[in-house]
Amino acid sequence: MSASRNEKGMSSSPVISISRLTKRFGDRVAVNSVDLEVSAGTAFGLLGPNGAGKTTLIRMLVGLANPSEGEIKVLGHRIPDEKLQALSMVGAIVEEPRFYPFLTGRENLEIVASLRSRSAMSNIPDALERVGLSARSEDKVGGYSLGMRQRLGIARCLLVDPMLMILDEPMNGLDPPGILEIRELIRSLCEEGKTVLLSSHLLDEVEKTCDQVAILSKGSILASGSLESMLAGSGGSVTIRTASHELAMSILKKSQLVSKIEDLGRSLKISPMSSGQDVDYDRFVGSVVRQLVEQGVDVFEIFQERVSLESRFFDVTSLTDDVPANAQVSDT
Repeated sequence: MSASRNEKGMSSSPVISISRLTKRFGDRVAVNSVDLEVSAGTAFGLLGPNGAGKTTLIRMLVGLANPSEGEIKVLGHRIPDEKLQALSMVGAIVEEPRFYPFLTGRENLEIVASLRSRSAMSNIPDALERVGLSARSEDKVGGYSLGMRQRLGIARCLLVDPMLMILDEPMNGLDPPGILEIRELIRSLCEEGKTVLLSSHLLDEVEKTCDQVAILSKGSILASGSLESMLAGSGGSVTIRTASHELAMSILKKSQLVSKIEDLGRSLKISPMSSGQDVDYDRFVGSVVRQLVEQGVDVFEIFQERVSLESRFFDVTSLTDDVPANAQVSDT
C-alpha cells in the first residue's frame, strides 16, 4: 500500500491484515479469498455494490461471524481466537447502531462506559462534543433522527479512545453539514494516529475523506490501493487556454505528446499518449507548456480533469450501464 496522508512515523505493521479470507453461506460465497492490508493512521474506504460482501467482511473483522477460510489479524491479534484483546482497542458500528430509545443519549453512553472502564465514563463529555451532540445529550434517543443515532454510535466508539474504528455507513442519514462534520472528525482522528475503516455508499464523500480504498464485487476485491493511485492513469485529460488558439491546436496536432485534441472554443482539451503505464500528468503538462512556449504561444491556463472515484468505481465494477450515475451503492 502507498503511504497515507498522515506521515508521522506510524508503525509499518498493518492495523488490519487479511489473508485468503472466505465466507460461505451454504453454496453461496459472500467473501471470496480476500487479501487486504490497512495501514496505521489512514482512513480506508470499503466500496461495493449491493451484495458485494462489505458488511460480511466487517462482521468477520469484529468477530460477529467466523470465516470459512483464511486469516484475520486486527492490531496484531488473530480473529476470532484473540478477539477480546483486539476489540478492547477497537470501536465499531456494524449496520445501524442500536440504543435504548427510552433513555437519553448520555444515559445510553453511560451504560456502555460502565461495562468498559473508568476512563470510558470520563470520556463521555468529549465524545458527545466531538460528534456535535452535547446540546441534545439529555434528550431521549427515541426522538433522535437516524443521523443523530449515527453520531451517537460514533460517540460510543470514542469512549474507549480506540486505536481502530470500524464504521459501517457512518454518514447514513446525515444532512450535508452533518456529513462535513463527520468527514472532518474522521480526518482529525487519523491525524491523531488512529485508523478508520469505513464502508459507504457515498462515493464522493469517500473520495474526500479516505486515503486508501478497496472496491469489492461479488465477494472479491477488484481494485485496492491509495486513492491517488486508484485515480491516476485511469483516464482524464488536460484543458489548456492560450493566447493563440489556432496556433496552439496546430502545434499540438503535430506533437508526439498528445493523442487526442478536442476544440472547446476558447480552450483545448488534450489527452496524453498512452504508454501502457500510469500517466505522469505533472511531466505531461510541463512538456506541453514548454513545447508551446518555445514556439511562441503564451499559455494562460492549464488544469487536469481528474477522474472521479465514482467513474473509477463504475469502470471497475462494470455497472455504468445498469446503475444511474448518481446511484448510492450500498451493501446488504
